[in-house]
Amino acid sequence: MYAQLVETGTRAVKSLDEMDPQERAFQERINAGIKIEPKDWMPEAYRKTLVRQISQHAHSEYVGMLPEGNWISRAPSLKRKAILMAKVQDEAGHALYLYSAVETLGVTRDGVYRDLLAGKAKYSSIFNYPTLTWADIGAIGWLVDGSAIVNQIPICRCSFGPYARAMVRVCKEESFHQRQGYDIMLALARGTPEQKRMAQDSLNRWWWPSLAMHGPADEQSVNSAQSMAWKIKQHTNDELRQKFIDQTVPQAEFLGLSIPDPLLKWNEVRGHYDFGPIDWEDFFRVVKGQGPCNRERLAARNRAWEEGAWFRDALIAHVDKHRAQDKAA
Repeated sequence: MYAQLVETGTRAVKSLDEMDPQERAFQERINAGIKIEPKDWMPEAYRKTLVRQISQHAHSEYVGMLPEGNWISRAPSLKRKAILMAKVQDEAGHALYLYSAVETLGVTRDGVYRDLLAGKAKYSSIFNYPTLTWADIGAIGWLVDGSAIVNQIPICRCSFGPYARAMVRVCKEESFHQRQGYDIMLALARGTPEQKRMAQDSLNRWWWPSLAMHGPADEQSVNSAQSMAWKIKQHTNDELRQKFIDQTVPQAEFLGLSIPDPLLKWNEVRGHYDFGPIDWEDFFRVVKGQGPCNRERLAARNRAWEEGAWFRDALIAHVDKHRAQDKAA
């Protein structure tokens, strides 16, 4: 229970005694594990936090189609092509589930999407790195989707009902994506020396951005404490990052690949892997729009929006026509 003040970063969480009766009743429902539904009363800060997080999650799924879609026409076999096409289609579906969930909070899909196009809304920094080789598709599935699963499984227990329910299917499909990526890496690691070098190079480039995916270190995160009080989050960023490392290092060992971290070692006392420092300057630089592919990603999404205008107009005209017919009848 949050009966005392908890501080993380520069934000503080109210104690129950500091809340007004309505807010206290809301927090007590959350503490009791009762889901909050769209028509229930909620603090405006809770609603805004969810709008920000769910819309950014949706944007990440939508932008995340781009680095993988880049390789559909160059997949090494028809089987790999079909699997990759299915995966990219899944990502579009995940964005749809999440845009639908955020609409229950009183915002429009077009509104949050226009924020993305204008550069006002963020998406996961990981998708601003280029996919240089086919091995990168494997690394994205294994590392990026593996990292996402660690982040997203706890969201299935999120206090906001629509978000929690959307994540159940998303997590099941992300598990498929992670296995697909690992299968690619396994094939390359067991292939020719050149293929194994390609897999190692990809791991070298994607390892650190995958660790940063879990968000800033706890001491730098100003929102985690409140999100955990509201049970939007279940674990801190550092806890999720540690879990990802602990489960991924043995997988890399099975592949015969080396984690690009000279400080990585098993700590018997902690029962976890110790690891080296993350380059947070690079992380925040990419978040601020200065990554290798930031401009390219936003340009692609803006182009898709503009080229799809005719379809949206036709769809609205079709709906308006039938509404007029129904009204006349």
